[in-house]
Amino acid sequence: MILDPTVIAIPVYFLLIGIELIVHRVQAVKSYRLNDAITNINCGVTSQVTGAFLKVLSIGVYTIIFENFRIMDLPNSAIIWISAFIAYDFFYYWAHRMSHQVNLFWGGHSVHHQSEEYNLSVALRQSSTQTIWTFAFYIPMALVGVHPILLVSVSGFNLLYQFWIHTESINKLPKWFEAVFNTPSHHRVHHARNPKYIDKNHAGTFIVWDKLFGTFKAEEERPIYGITKNLNSWNPVWANMAHYSDMWLDIKSIPKLGDKIRYVFEKPGWLPNYMGGYRAPQEVNTDTYKKFNTNTAAKLNIYVLVQYILLLAGTSMFLFNLDKMHATDKLIFAGVIIFSVVSFGALFENRSWALVMESFRLIFIISAAFYAFVGINTEPLMIILAAALLIVFQIWLMLVRKVPLPVKAQLE
Repeated sequence: MILDPTVIAIPVYFLLIGIELIVHRVQAVKSYRLNDAITNINCGVTSQVTGAFLKVLSIGVYTIIFENFRIMDLPNSAIIWISAFIAYDFFYYWAHRMSHQVNLFWGGHSVHHQSEEYNLSVALRQSSTQTIWTFAFYIPMALVGVHPILLVSVSGFNLLYQFWIHTESINKLPKWFEAVFNTPSHHRVHHARNPKYIDKNHAGTFIVWDKLFGTFKAEEERPIYGITKNLNSWNPVWANMAHYSDMWLDIKSIPKLGDKIRYVFEKPGWLPNYMGGYRAPQEVNTDTYKKFNTNTAAKLNIYVLVQYILLLAGTSMFLFNLDKMHATDKLIFAGVIIFSVVSFGALFENRSWALVMESFRLIFIISAAFYAFVGINTEPLMIILAAALLIVFQIWLMLVRKVPLPVKAQLE
């Protein structure tokens, strides 16, 4: 198994998120909302889980090309690693830039931009489909002999670098650093939905790519974060499907086959001239703009938070033990995890069916945990303990169910 550095760093991610949260509480800065932060991390969980299967495509194709078509063998050295890191960041810039310029690719990348907040949890909001559209950008590295293990290493550290720049806690850094590297200030611009900021600062680590290729924009006024058409949902699966759904509706409405095909590869917002042409992003009215939010009872929030912590522990164990699991087991546990994050989103949205879904989730999650830790043939005491845990959670859920919940989402 090629272990991704981003998986190893999971505990550090949550430690830094906790520190930022505490600092902001002390400073009376409201940058975190429980529903938004959990949804951000849920998207990351979903991405990691689906990535366990999609890496067969991305790393698999890369490895085949490396093994059969590379033109040289590169030695293991610090210089080669640094060169590969710089090369990866160059190709990342173009993959990232095209993810904003091509409608189909934006369907994958848009997930990362959906949050209307900007904090370290947003860094974990990753897409489950983006790798399908962007893995081919790195094929030149396979051709020149960059080993797949080296690719995973540099790509992981590139993503690790980008974690810390998702914050408003850091203002401007020294000019020499801002001139060369991507920084929180530069990346805040990239996450903005203000028209003058859109499609700027695509860099991963080195901002010099944006300056060389004409996509750099310095931060001026404080950005408004999110995408031009808000997701208005806490469901991580829908977060991954929303843009594709919009594309399907547009494609059905376009009468000409040639324009249907062109639409897929044009810039997001494009329509044929006879249908009104390009739908440009609109300026945000800061006086009337409100963030999407839903009110949920405090007891329900506590319940979700506790269940979520347990799920994160289980997900971490899943990711760290992938190489020891059979394909069927991977599918079972991946399904339980994704079912769980959808259930949490439904609870935050006060869906009428959310509590029923959560009841079934508890049965599935306890059964999966029982299967994973103690197996089918075990002592009766373990069966009793598992049943007791399920009963406790079900009683807790019943108590939560009695709390009156608002039905509709409201704007904050």
